[in-house]
Amino acid sequence: MATQTVLNGVNGVSGHSQPPEVSMPSIHLPSNFRIQPQDERLKRGFEPGKPLLPPASPPSTTIPPLSVLSNFSGTFHGTGFNTIFRPNNGTSSNTTFPNPVSPAPPAVPNDNTLELNLTQETLAFDQALGNVPNRGFGTQGDIFLNGVPYRQTINDVSNPATGKGDGTPSGIHFEPGLWMHIPATTSDPVVPESLNRMGSIPHGTTINAQCLDPTSTVGIVDGPPTIPAVNITPSALVSGKSIPFPSQTAASTDTARLPQDLTKFIAAGTITQAILTDPATVLRNAIVGQKITNTIFFTVSTTPATPELGGGTANTGFLIGASTGTNTGPNAQATAMTATFWIETVQYELRVPAWKPGHPAMIIQAPVPAGNTSGVPTPTFLVHPPYEIPKPQTITVSATQIQYSQLVNLVFAGLVWPHSSHATLVPLDPVPVPASAFGKVK
Repeated sequence: MATQTVLNGVNGVSGHSQPPEVSMPSIHLPSNFRIQPQDERLKRGFEPGKPLLPPASPPSTTIPPLSVLSNFSGTFHGTGFNTIFRPNNGTSSNTTFPNPVSPAPPAVPNDNTLELNLTQETLAFDQALGNVPNRGFGTQGDIFLNGVPYRQTINDVSNPATGKGDGTPSGIHFEPGLWMHIPATTSDPVVPESLNRMGSIPHGTTINAQCLDPTSTVGIVDGPPTIPAVNITPSALVSGKSIPFPSQTAASTDTARLPQDLTKFIAAGTITQAILTDPATVLRNAIVGQKITNTIFFTVSTTPATPELGGGTANTGFLIGASTGTNTGPNAQATAMTATFWIETVQYELRVPAWKPGHPAMIIQAPVPAGNTSGVPTPTFLVHPPYEIPKPQTITVSATQIQYSQLVNLVFAGLVWPHSSHATLVPLDPVPVPASAFGKVK
C-alpha cells in the first residue's frame, strides 16, 4: 500500500522500517562554477581596448554532453551488502571473536577476518562540471569532457540482536570522486566515446576506471537487468588457484568472521549461504516484483580489456608494504577494481486520494512490490494533480533506480582477496509527477 503525506512545509514520509539517516559530509560546488577553456578570456587581455572578461561570465562554448551520466543527478539512497577479508595479525589492537577460533590468529587459516556488513548508503551527485578541455598533440585534435562530481557514504547497520539491517548506523566508507564522459578520439588513440570514474578512498587507495560508453545496441536493454554471479573466494596470487576459507560457511559459528554467529541473519534472510556464495543475490532480491521497463548498464575497470582505455590503482606505502628484508609484502594492496552499474527505469502504481485545486501537493511513497522482502526503500513522489480528483485514482509513474556490483582485489599473505560491495539506490527527494501522468487515470 502506498504511503501518503500531505506536503505542507516540511513533512516526513513513513515507509519501510529503516535505521535513522545520518548526516552526510557536504562538498558542494558554487552554483556559478563551470570549467571551461580560458583561451578567449586570456587573449582579450593582450588586445588593446578589450578588457578581460569578468570571472562570472557564462561559458562561450557549447557544453559537452554527459551521455548516460545525465542520469546521475540529485541524491540517491538505499541498502546493500559488503564483504571484505582483512588482515588479522593477532595483536591486542586487532580483531577478537566472541567464540575463540583455533588456531589463534595470525596462524593460517585465521590470519584474516571476513567482515560482513548490511549497509545503508547515500550517493550524491553535484552539478555538471561544464566544458573540460583536453588538448591533443600532433594529429589528435582537442577534446572536451564533461562530468559529474559524486560523494558516496556507506554505513554499517548490521544488528546481531535481530539479524536485520536495523542497527545504529556506523560509518565504514566515504568516497569523493568524479564521473567523466570522454568523447571519441580519431587519431591518438582511436577510441569511441567512453566513461571514466575517479575516486579516492580514506584507507589510502585511489582508483581510475574506464569503459566504453553504452550505446543503443550495447549497454541498453528493454526490461530488467541480467545480474551475473559474484565469487568472493580468495585465490593464490601466482597460480590463481581458489582457496576457500571456513568463514565462508554461513552455518559455522567459530570461524574468523564478523558477525561470527549468523543464525539470526540466516533466519531473517539477510545473510544466508546463498548470499555468501554469491553476494550479488542481494541485487536480484531487491528487484523482485518490480516493473523495470529499461536498463542502461556498463562496467568500469582499472584494468579494462580494451587496450586503448586507461586506468589503474594507486596505494599508500603502508598498503603496498615492504618488498625486502623479513617483511611479508603488502598489508592490503588494492590492485584492481571492477564495477558494474545498472541504471533502471522502474514503474510504480500510485493510489492518489481525492484532491481539489488549492489544496497542498502530496508526497506519496510507492508501494513495496508483492513478494519483495529485501527491505530496499521505495521512492516517494511529489503529486500535484492538474485538476480535481473527485475520488481515489491510480496513476502510473516512473523513477530512476541505480544498482551496482563492485569487486576490489586486495593482496596480502600471497593471496588475492575479493572485496565486494553491492547496493540498490532510489532517489532521496520526492520525484515530481508530470501532469501527463494524470492522462492515464484508471
